[in-house]
Amino acid sequence: MIIFASEYSQKLSFMNCMENCSATQDNEHLKNEILRLKKEKNAVILAHYYVDGAIQDIADYVGDSLALAQKAAADCASADIIVMCGVNFMGETVKVLCPDKKVLVPDNTAGCSLADSCPPDDFARFKVEHPGYTVISYVNTSVEVKALSDVLVTSGNARKVVDSFPVDAKLIFGPDRNLGGYINSVTGRDMLLWDGACHVHERFSVENIARLKAEHPDAPVLVHPECKRPVALMADKVGSTAVLLKYALESDATEFIVATESGILHQMRKDAPHKTFIPVPPSDSSCGCNDCAYMKLNTLQKLRDCLLNEKPEVSVAADLAEKALVPINRMLELSK
Repeated sequence: MIIFASEYSQKLSFMNCMENCSATQDNEHLKNEILRLKKEKNAVILAHYYVDGAIQDIADYVGDSLALAQKAAADCASADIIVMCGVNFMGETVKVLCPDKKVLVPDNTAGCSLADSCPPDDFARFKVEHPGYTVISYVNTSVEVKALSDVLVTSGNARKVVDSFPVDAKLIFGPDRNLGGYINSVTGRDMLLWDGACHVHERFSVENIARLKAEHPDAPVLVHPECKRPVALMADKVGSTAVLLKYALESDATEFIVATESGILHQMRKDAPHKTFIPVPPSDSSCGCNDCAYMKLNTLQKLRDCLLNEKPEVSVAADLAEKALVPINRMLELSK
């Protein structure tokens, strides 16, 4: 039997439609199961802007690292279980802030390239080699590195925290050299930088932004400060995911070029459906979006399973948690 191209196209379209309908039905079933289990187990779901949009939509709180830490510290007292949909260091931070709660993560293999770029033993030696320095660490670190730090920052509050120190203070900033370099540039500081980076934000290029800017000349360029300096210099706005979202919502512009992990596009499009958000593709791929593979390990299925089975559970040794809590609390205090 001969199948003409138009017939094949119609058949393929029908098959794709059936698959999409099935996936939609499966997702709805999972969402209903998650909502049932959440209520049954008195659980709260926290989700970072970079996880899949379906998880963001079902979460109780969605935000950047600072907002989620603040929520965990202030608004989760009545919950028995907290599920952190993000990466492992976020689950650790929640556990340190809420030691009496059962803290779960959908996938305990969801690591972070930036956190991995700062091994605790190496960072401890670096600290010893520079006595008299105050250690400022980005929240995107392991709990062991947090315990070695004097204060933590997020991309949303880093400048405010750094500005709280005397201008002649000797400061170590780790682990993100790009964020640290950006803060040095806007504060006039000369912080000593650990040589780490996020593999997602390192992949944005000046060339791809320039190409998109030529195609969309009126679109402001939004850039996360974990990007390299040449990329940040092309930005109309540099900021955390929450800062970039706020800027986009308040701006009169109708198109935006976005250089950060693609998960934020879901919230941008949801909050401003009349605006267009154009992701900057990574420099080393033909894919249109720059995804964090670790963040995308969080799925509805895994979220349902972790609520059902109450695992994987996050655990942090009590002595380590006690040390890490000091710089976390200092960050939260300085962020008020």
